[in-house]
Amino acid sequence: MKWLLVLMPLAIALEHFAPQRALLIFLVAGLGIVPLASLMAQATGSLAVRLGPGIGGLLNATFGNAAELIIALAALREGLHGMVKASIAGTIIGNILLVLGVAMVLGGARHGEQRYDGRAARTQATMLTLAVIALIMPAAYGAIVPDTQEQLDPISAWIAIALLLVYVANVAYTLMASRAARARRPAQVDEAAVAVHDAHHAPEWSPKKAVIVLAAVSLGIIWLSEILVGAVEPASEELGLSDAFTGVFVLAVIGGAAEQATAIVAARQNRMDLSMSIALGASVQLALLVAPLLVLLSYVIGPHPMGLVFGPGLVLTILFSVVITGQIASDGRTDWLRGVQLLAVYLILAAVFFYVPDVSGAR
Repeated sequence: MKWLLVLMPLAIALEHFAPQRALLIFLVAGLGIVPLASLMAQATGSLAVRLGPGIGGLLNATFGNAAELIIALAALREGLHGMVKASIAGTIIGNILLVLGVAMVLGGARHGEQRYDGRAARTQATMLTLAVIALIMPAAYGAIVPDTQEQLDPISAWIAIALLLVYVANVAYTLMASRAARARRPAQVDEAAVAVHDAHHAPEWSPKKAVIVLAAVSLGIIWLSEILVGAVEPASEELGLSDAFTGVFVLAVIGGAAEQATAIVAARQNRMDLSMSIALGASVQLALLVAPLLVLLSYVIGPHPMGLVFGPGLVLTILFSVVITGQIASDGRTDWLRGVQLLAVYLILAAVFFYVPDVSGAR
């Protein structure tokens, strides 16, 4: 994937010397973000191994959705609130439908029935259900009470604060549960098994190199995100795509490409626990951390505050996705047929959004 890094200077050159080629700029900038997101995941992974499972897990939670957050911030500054909401919703449903679906199909085709920790998956699904409730209530309030924009902004801010507190509590609970699980392990362990584990989880980079790469890659993603957001509307018009489809099914895939690939590879390696953790955990982070953080940041970034009011189409899309994923992921086992079911839902949603005429459905 690293050869795609050449697209970054190409995107910058196109923006300066051929600004009228919006579609080409959009494609080059979008593909250029993919290898940068991969390098970011590699750097955070190396630091996570050095820092241990507790702090390392928190680090991965912080940087796991960095590309999506940076793209959303660039759109937020331009006042593209509908695009931001569509991208958030698209990444959530992409993780729990597309990524899990492909992972289950490929993993099940290779290994048959796969097992994972059903209790952890149910906890993540419950967190996503909480996020859906938080999205439904402002939309329901706006539908029942007319002319409520002035009230919806403070309501959104309070809900955003509540979701952030829940996310902090979730991180604290996860760290405490991990520490308790390590304390319950027997003192005597198989030294050969420990050596094999260390060999497979040795950090690829030194901490200094990982920090330098992380800083450089973050700057690169910020730069390309600015170019991408500037070209997204004319590129969508040229392709004949609605803003809603572009946000839900294009920007979402670009922002989470590296993370999604990691989850699929883990399933192929019969590590379904890891695959489920990445896909569901990334969606929880988006719903409980990234979305409310963007709402609060919109008070200082962009032309006006962004409310946590998602349109009925996006709310129903997330709700249906969470419901079917909760049913499929509740018993601790997967197979390729369940993956096909998730992919079918994703394709149905994509077909509907393809014919949405404008971004109004994303508001």
